[in-house]
Amino acid sequence: MTREEFEELVAEALDRIPPELTRLMDNVAVFVEDEPPAGDPDLLGLYEGTPLTERGEWYAGVLPDRITIYRNPTLRMCEDRESVVAETEVTVVHEIAHHFGIDDERLHALGYG
Repeated sequence: MTREEFEELVAEALDRIPPELTRLMDNVAVFVEDEPPAGDPDLLGLYEGTPLTERGEWYAGVLPDRITIYRNPTLRMCEDRESVVAETEVTVVHEIAHHFGIDDERLHALGYG
């Protein structure tokens, strides 16, 4: 799957997020990269920033939070296009949930491991 096709899958996953949630997202940007940081070759996505639940009066003038979805680990773990689509959607939801302050333990319990 090409980078452009994968980016389109990420965009489609973002489009499936309910509008009432996307309206609440604040100061966050989503990126696609081919490979995760060295030392974590199986990482599918990464949220970097300050979750909405931890922002206070001090939160102003900061760079956007960053959600990165990694293409190659997803392609390596999935056997076909259908599984890539499903895994990409789970990963996008997982990282957006971190933006809302939901931790990994709760996400795993909800099936977004």
